[in-house]
Amino acid sequence: MESIEQKSLYGRKFSIAKENPSIPGCTISKEIHGGENYITVFSLAKNTDISAEIYPYYKMIVVAAGSLEMYGNDGFTRKLETGDCIVTLTDTPMGMRTSEGTVYTEVSVRKDDTMNELIKAGEVFRLAELVPYAEGKIVNMDVVHNDKMKFVVMAFDEGTGLSEHAAPGEAIIFALDGEGVIGYEGEEHPIQVGENFRFAKGGLHSVKATKKFKMALLLTLE
Repeated sequence: MESIEQKSLYGRKFSIAKENPSIPGCTISKEIHGGENYITVFSLAKNTDISAEIYPYYKMIVVAAGSLEMYGNDGFTRKLETGDCIVTLTDTPMGMRTSEGTVYTEVSVRKDDTMNELIKAGEVFRLAELVPYAEGKIVNMDVVHNDKMKFVVMAFDEGTGLSEHAAPGEAIIFALDGEGVIGYEGEEHPIQVGENFRFAKGGLHSVKATKKFKMALLLTLE
């Protein structure tokens, strides 16, 4: 049974960046979904570092605020800014550090998960640039998925949307571009770039683009 605290997370607009402020000199992690495809939010204060470690699986990093440098062996470095993403390399040391502070979401991705061929491990990309707008249409792309998790990016032309339907699992929305309205259990919630929304398994929801609107949807079925 869900606690009152867990239930309060659903059905409201929020900001991952604003709700996870840093503590000077510290790194903070908060798991928001467990299992093989765990989801964790990290908040790193300026001039902090998560030392390089070797993982047998990928980690997808989505930067919500600030800047982050990923580093590894043989001079490997990648700089990420707000809105940037990267899928880490496997079986090689990968570390994170920041000079100004950062907040990011980390999703574990198993080696046997299906990853879109446009995504290359170790290369920085922006979710909002993966899909184009199309007149009168909704364009979507699966970034990565398996039988228990799906991460998809969607582009809605102005006036298009998804009619009300039930969520097959818990989900987090990342607003990437433009403006939209998330309907949830009979209430409407305007949403724009940098904001997030979370709904529970079975939650009735809809999406409407009041202007051109792009979003990412992280759905977990565990």
